[in-house]
Formats: sequence, C-alpha cells, structure tokens
Amino acid sequence: MFSKRNLVKNITKSIKQPGYALQVASRRSKSYLTYHLRDDGYSAYPETISLFLTYRCNLRCYMCGQWGDEGAFKSFSRETLRDGLSLETLKNLIDDIASFRPNITLFGGEPMLYRDWIKVVEHIKSHDMRCNIVTNGMQLEMYAHDIVQAGLDEIILSLDGVGEVHDNARGVPGAYDKLYSGVTAIRKFQKTLGKSAPILNINCTISEVNYQNLDALVDAVEVFEGDIINFHHLLHISDQAYQEHDKLFRERFNTLTPDWKGFVWKPNIDPEILIDQLKKVEARKSPVNILVYPNFTDDEIRQWYTEDEFRSTSYANRCMSVWMTVYIFPNGDVRPYHSMNFVAGNIHESSFKEIWNNEKFKDYRKFLKKRKAFPVCYKGCTELYRY
Repeated sequence: MFSKRNLVKNITKSIKQPGYALQVASRRSKSYLTYHLRDDGYSAYPETISLFLTYRCNLRCYMCGQWGDEGAFKSFSRETLRDGLSLETLKNLIDDIASFRPNITLFGGEPMLYRDWIKVVEHIKSHDMRCNIVTNGMQLEMYAHDIVQAGLDEIILSLDGVGEVHDNARGVPGAYDKLYSGVTAIRKFQKTLGKSAPILNINCTISEVNYQNLDALVDAVEVFEGDIINFHHLLHISDQAYQEHDKLFRERFNTLTPDWKGFVWKPNIDPEILIDQLKKVEARKSPVNILVYPNFTDDEIRQWYTEDEFRSTSYANRCMSVWMTVYIFPNGDVRPYHSMNFVAGNIHESSFKEIWNNEKFKDYRKFLKKRKAFPVCYKGCTELYRY
C-alpha cells in the first residue's frame, strides 16, 4: 500500500496523525485494488482532492513552474487570472464529496489570495473532513487566529533558506520575516485557544541557493517550532521530454501542454555536495521530523541532477496518482494533476462523482496504466514516487 522508500515518511505521519493515517490506508487500499484488479480505468473515489482556488500569487519564486523565470502562468490573460469558483459552488462541491470524506488540500497560486478561503475551511470541517493548505506564508499572520479557530489540520509552508536567501529566492524583501511572524502567531493562538492543530509542515525545495547548507534550514524550522521539514528534490525536465510529452498529448488527447514548459530548465547543483548535506541532516538529532522526498539513493540523486533522462531504481516508475488524487481548477475543470493539461470534465456541467469515472477519465487511466508514466513524469512530478 505504501512505497518501501517512503516508509519513514509514512510512519512519521502515522505517529503524528494516527486517525488520518488509518483513513488514508483504507482509502488507498481501495484505489490500489481498482488499479490492480480492473482494466477498464475505473477507480474508487480519491484519497485527496486539491482545490486550486486561484492562479494568482503574491511572490515570484525564480524556480517556480507557475510564476518563475519560465513560469507558464505569466502568459495568462487577466480574465483567466480572475477565475475563481464562487463560495456557493465550492460549498456545493464539498457537500457532494462529503459522503466519501476525502482529504482536501487548498492549493494555488497562493490560496490565501482567494477571499473566502477561511469559509471554505470552515465548511470542510463542518463535514468532519481533513483540510490542508499549501502556502507561501505571506498572509499567515493576518489569518492566524481564524486558522486555529477554524480547525485547519495542516499548513504546508514553503521555505527556501534563512533570511535574505529565502527573500532572494522568493523575489520579495522581508518574505522570511513575514513567514516567521506567521508561524509565531499560529503557535501563540494554538496555546491561547488550547488547540493542537494545525501541524506545521515546512517544505523546502532543494535548489542552488540552499543545497550547500541544509543544516541552516533545520535550525530555522526548530526556531519556528515546526513539526516536519521535508526536503523536496527540485522538479525540472529537459526540452526533449517536454516536446515528446506535448506531441503525445496533441496526438492522443487533442490538447497542448503549455503548463509543462515552465519546468524546462537545468539546475546548477553539485550532487556530491547535496548527498553529503542530506546525510548530515538525516543523521541529526532534532525535535523536528526530517524527511527527504523522493527518498532517492545516492546514485539516483546523481542521475536526477546531472542527466536529462531519469529512471528510478528504487521506485516502481509507474503513476498511480490518477487513482488517488485529483485537482479542481478555478474555472471548474477537473484534472488529474495541477500541471497536466487534460480535462476530464467540469463541475459546472456535471457533479464530481459523475466526472470521476466518466468515459473520458477512464480512458485516460487505461492509457496511463498501459504506458506506466508520461515523458514529463520522471523528473517533473514527484507524485510518481508517492504510491
């Protein structure tokens, strides 16, 4: 049910969140069964639904596939950037999916730029469903009391470095101080209100600005009183992989794939230094749970950062995320992944339950199961290594 390479990560989450771990195990086992036992593309309901609340973001992180130096969203029209599902539509969606109680992740862009995002959290929690948010933390202090009061389960915060290192990566002076003020406010209101949630999960994307001193990031998260720091390998693809993927999707699904163009670049990272740094932080005794994802071997890390082609020797190299997760976009489109330019349906036209196993989505799953993965998956999407 879980990848062996992700065992430590899954045990850590189980200890921190035992009820959630049992729920995940139950839902994931059903999806595994439909993946392995059925060849018609049918799937049990997903473990996680990510609500892509807005395309907009208040930062310009250079390595971001959305708004970075080569980011795909920079070419979006003003009309597209204004897209956003109404609160009423989101509430109706949540009511529709509550029967199978998926985990809900609020995503973007920067989801806190969606005006009614706290009300979305409150409605999710009214159905006793788990809710996470992926955020850059710039507005965390402003919403700290409401976050704790609403019962948000987990905040996944992006951190690139300490002080100016983080600021420079994010493209905004003072971003680090805003993040620190935000997590401090969260901890303050947790104590005031007697709440244990939310868990603070600090996600650090390994990049050329931080990989030579990962210890400093652990130091910072200890000061933040974070629960988890997750060192996430940098996503990047070759132009050849992008072209192959685009050609495949044009011919098979009659769609272009511009969202992947933002991931075409080459990182400037010495894998030997990175390997040494990862060993150092993983051996460290810390009150913070230190994780690396994907949990590659040393040779895999070398290949990941130095070669255009990559195939894992420790993971299965087949995507099961389309049976486990799904994204709903600001215009109502339902997609298998946030950068995957395939639309299975739209919640303005059909209910989510109807879309999840409609003929179009089942055809997509059948095709993916036969191929195992798409050209961009191996280095552009770490969902490939999650299940």
